[in-house]
Amino acid sequence: MIQGETRRRGLGRGLEALLGGDDYAAAPDGKPDGRPDAPGMPAGPDRPGPGIQRLPIGDLRTGKFQPRRRFDEDELAALAASIGEKGVLQPVLVRRHPEEAGCWELVAGERRWLAAQRAGLREIPAVVHDLSDKETLEAAIVENVQRQDLTPLEEAGGYRRLIAEFGYTQEALAKIVGKSRSHVANSLRLLNLSDGAKALLDSGALSAGHARALLAAADPDALAERIAADGLSVRQAEALARNARVGTARARNNDRRGPPDRPAGRAAASAGKDADTLALERELEARLGLKVAIDHKGPGGQVGIRYASLEQLDDLLARLLGKP
Repeated sequence: MIQGETRRRGLGRGLEALLGGDDYAAAPDGKPDGRPDAPGMPAGPDRPGPGIQRLPIGDLRTGKFQPRRRFDEDELAALAASIGEKGVLQPVLVRRHPEEAGCWELVAGERRWLAAQRAGLREIPAVVHDLSDKETLEAAIVENVQRQDLTPLEEAGGYRRLIAEFGYTQEALAKIVGKSRSHVANSLRLLNLSDGAKALLDSGALSAGHARALLAAADPDALAERIAADGLSVRQAEALARNARVGTARARNNDRRGPPDRPAGRAAASAGKDADTLALERELEARLGLKVAIDHKGPGGQVGIRYASLEQLDDLLARLLGKP
């Protein structure tokens, strides 16, 4: 893929809206940016602001709000070869470094910067913006999400930082990145995975869909290893997790009910529910991870599902509507 290829997906507010203009775009005609005749170009690094300029590559520093933690070596090598031949076709986004005078902190484009170093470039085209810490993290996440450069855990970690450090709500995050609120909620839930499952998810051996199936598994590490080893689909993974939960729930309920003459058995019988109805309730509870009550009334009846939080409701709706 050519690095300078512009992807305007219309996700959320987008970088153009976040930065107040359309300066963050590929150079016209595919030429390296920072030409003397570029419209609106600042006179030099002493006049930072919207516009494209060339900066010494050694004066840039890794951004502390960079959500991406992993860079594929093969992709970096391929990008470095492309940059060596064509140059950097899309500028990186930087702000003045808050701690090092005369230096710049990367907001977006760290992979391009690393590849440009490997290609032996001394300067790199950059867009300079005066951004706060909040705006820096927001822009970094939006840029990476639009490019689909983040792993599910990196994306979730970025969301968590915006919530914890800057007081964002899930609704606000959803608008920024152009995702549904349930997507944000489900992403955050991935941070509750076991360490073994997280490692497989980060490596690409598991997808986010696989990982969601593991969240309610009794032994998520064992199930994660089996999914990765056997190359199971998301549906197969969900079935395995569901069957494991059903078996565990049945064993627990059998232990709880005890012999037929125990008070618990009599209480269930007095409630007017037969064994088939109770078994169906238990199976639905195991599948959904929520409390379920089935009440027969004449020829019909009703099914009640109890949830404890909006996140649980979002997850339930996503399952019922067949959304990822």
